[in-house]
Amino acid sequence: MAKEMLLDRCAPLQRMQHLPSAQASGRVLSQDIPSPVNLPGFDRAAMDGFAVRSGETKGAKPNAPVYLDHFLPMRAGMPVPAEFDAVVMSEDCMVRGATLEITAQMHANKNVSRIGEDITAGETVFSEGHTFRPPDVALLSALGIGEVWVYERPRVAVIPTGSGLVPIGGRALRAGEAYEINGLMACIYAEKWGAIASKTEVVPDDEGLIREAISSHCNADLIVIIGGTAIGEKDYVPRVLEEMGELLVHGVRLQPGKPTAFGVVGGKPVVCLPGYPVAALSDLYLFVRPALQRIGHRSDWVPRVSAPLARKIASRPNYLSVVRVVLKDGQAEPIMISGAGILSSVARADGFVVVPEEREGLEAGETVEVELFE
Repeated sequence: MAKEMLLDRCAPLQRMQHLPSAQASGRVLSQDIPSPVNLPGFDRAAMDGFAVRSGETKGAKPNAPVYLDHFLPMRAGMPVPAEFDAVVMSEDCMVRGATLEITAQMHANKNVSRIGEDITAGETVFSEGHTFRPPDVALLSALGIGEVWVYERPRVAVIPTGSGLVPIGGRALRAGEAYEINGLMACIYAEKWGAIASKTEVVPDDEGLIREAISSHCNADLIVIIGGTAIGEKDYVPRVLEEMGELLVHGVRLQPGKPTAFGVVGGKPVVCLPGYPVAALSDLYLFVRPALQRIGHRSDWVPRVSAPLARKIASRPNYLSVVRVVLKDGQAEPIMISGAGILSSVARADGFVVVPEEREGLEAGETVEVELFE
């Protein structure tokens, strides 16, 4: 329910960009591409061998070869002259002087790629919404398509908050401080999921400064705020969202990740992540990734594997629980049930299992879907 409320406010981008085809891998096509030519553009040999007339090979077999005087040496990819309609493979024949001995009967078009057999002129090669992969780019090049229209990548503004946070490597930590790692993690994932991410400096726990940071990034397509989402005295973010725009959700039945909040400011969706690293990571996968998929027209496959549980998972009733697991000996072994701040448990994990809120845990041996960390 909470995710649907967020996604309802995530409008797919309409901005487009003209790109060289060689740079299109990983980008989303914004309009259909018809083929300008036939592929192949001529009848071509599909094998090394000899071009022949198939009718003249009737009855040819290893113990009863057929001998031809009219043939032409071929290499794969060469055009097959109109007078020939088949290519006999080199291993099925032998040149004996001016004669070709054939030990395999051919039929018309055997080992010949006909004009337009791969793609016909005018055929839709890729449709709007397709995410280009390296072989797709190769096909575009084979068709002579040098440029394509794609959707722009969503712009994500990441705003880490917290007076006790220190820039990574800035100086040695004092008691009560921590390096700001969640913003880095959010940016890496946003880029991985097809966006362009930018991160602000750490914003202290100050209403005015938080408001200013949000206001200065309303040109982004998605704003991600980290920290300040609980109900403590200095957790200002939900209040600021409510004053600046609309607070859709504050608190979800998610473990870890209960203090999550969603809002809208200036028509732009805002996702507020808890400050604990594992809770923030859960939210990135469960909320930020689908939001970016919606905004960026992406429908990428999410890597998952099925495996039996090595041991029982206990979960909080009426809460969606995200449990880190490691894949070992064909089983999913839970390595940490609780501890939203223990980031090392994620580094050791292969992925996570989501326990539905209507279940009170999962039993050992039960087959589960493991969503793999990328």
